[in-house]
Formats: sequence, C-alpha cells, structure tokens
Amino acid sequence: MERNPLARRISVVVLTHNRADELIATLEHLVALPENPTIFVADNASDDKTVALVKALFPMVCIIECGGNIGAAGRNHAAACVGTDYVAFCDDDTWWEPGSLERAVQLLDAWPNVGVLSARVVVGEDEVTDPTCLAMRASPLGSDGLPGPALVGYMAGACVFRTALFRDVGGYEPRLFVGGEEELVALDVLAAEHAIVYCDQLTVHHRPSAKRDAGLRRRTLARNAAWVAWLRLPWQEACLATLRAFSLLAREGHFLQDSVALVRGLSWTLLQRRVVPQHVLALRKRVRSTSRQLFAGAANTGTKTAVGNIDVRT
Repeated sequence: MERNPLARRISVVVLTHNRADELIATLEHLVALPENPTIFVADNASDDKTVALVKALFPMVCIIECGGNIGAAGRNHAAACVGTDYVAFCDDDTWWEPGSLERAVQLLDAWPNVGVLSARVVVGEDEVTDPTCLAMRASPLGSDGLPGPALVGYMAGACVFRTALFRDVGGYEPRLFVGGEEELVALDVLAAEHAIVYCDQLTVHHRPSAKRDAGLRRRTLARNAAWVAWLRLPWQEACLATLRAFSLLAREGHFLQDSVALVRGLSWTLLQRRVVPQHVLALRKRVRSTSRQLFAGAANTGTKTAVGNIDVRT
C-alpha cells in the first residue's frame, strides 16, 4: 500500500520515560493517523520494558534510546533523525487528532515566516480545552499576517516545528530537564525572527498521566524560569525571576537543597548569557502587561482566572 505523500513532509516525535502503558495507548492513535507519518519515540532510559514493548508491538516505529534520562533533551536525539521538513512533538500521554498534521503542513507551507505552531489541547474524556490554550487564543499580539494569534511561547508536547529551525536553535537545553524548558527555545525562535502561532485548527488530545510529582514540577519550573532569565533576559528580570524562585522554594519546604542547585547553575547560565533583541523583549512586555490587567480585573470582580501561565506560554 502506497504511503500518504504527507509522510514525506512531516514526522512525529514522542518523548517518554517509564510510562509504557500510556505510550502504547498513544502509539495506537498515532500509527492510525491518515497522514501516516514516520514516528520516532525518544526513550529516556526507561526500565519498565518500554523499548521491548514498542519493538514488539509497533515495528514500524523508530525508537531512539537516549542512554539516560535526559528530560526534554531526549527530543533532540529523535529530531536529529527526522528527514522531513516539519516535525510534530507530543508526549507519551498526548496524541494528534487525524487531519491536524495535514493542516500543519498546509499552514507552514503557506506562511514561511511561521516557525512553530502550537496546537489546541483537549484534556480528558470530556475533551475540555486546556486553560493555557484559552489564554493563547486571547493573545494580545494579534494575528496580522499570520494563521492565528502570535505568541511568545508554546506547549512543548503539542507543537509543530520547522525541522531545520528546531536544529538551528539547538533544541532543548539538557540542564533544564523538564519543566518550562520550551521558554528558552521560544526566545531563540523569536530572536531568529520566526513567529510562534497558536492554531485552533490543530488538535492534540491529552490524557494526563497519574505518574506526576506536582511539587517537584513547581520547583523545577521556578528554577528553570530563573536560569532562562539569566540566559536570555535583562539583568533586572533575571534578578526578579531568581527572587521569585527562592520564594517558591521556601514555601515548598525544599529551600536549602534546591537553592544550592539553583545558585550552582548560575555559573553556566552566565557563560552562555545572550540577551534577546529588543523586539522580543517588547513582545514579552505586551503579553505581561495584558496578563497583569487580567489578574487585576479578576481580583476586582472576585472572578477566578485560568491564565496563570499567560506570560510564559503566550
């Protein structure tokens, strides 16, 4: 049977670590896609028979063994093997809806200034739109000359990249591991003068894994926000991000251990520090200003808001 011509245009990379059951369910959806993309699984040294199961059940899937648990940087190893113009990323508990990859190819072909498309994510059996996507849809940056609202961030497990661009910006920084790792990539994409766009026409399904440590994720997000600020943002923002990180670590009850790790990491961030251009800082400022206004309005009316990540994700 002849493969869909789209298989020569777009591939899928799935990141996983010790979630064999979730991964198998995800791959069942991905191998059934009408676009018939080549699928790469980046395995971060799982010890739950993930590799053996994928090889046995999905011989058509290319599994990339990363040799250790290197977090989000596992995607880099798989993306290095991609031979198509575009690469769609998802995680072991997310998968692309049929037709979304075809639409992504059409959009990226038509808008050469767009480097990344961030998809709509629907969560759980009820397929409720992720609140982060609602914030992205309302981005203050508008959509002039673009196929959707412009963003200053994206969702790492629900996006489509130009493959060459992903490689050019270096992919994900291994020392960030997992948790807000896409912020550094987003800043470098914008600095390279490529747009990041939210696209409601692309859909990713998310069935959140039960294997999560919410506290660890909060601490990692805070640490990474500080490190990214030192890597790419002005001194004032870097200092503020560090103070916010220290405050959160104190509240979480892991201050000494995590603070020492954060401070030790500053040495490599300073060596690689490269502040992004003014036009990128201006985009961030517009988004942050809108975020503050939304929070102020919610506080004045007593309304709960679900845009806590708008300044990071959009």
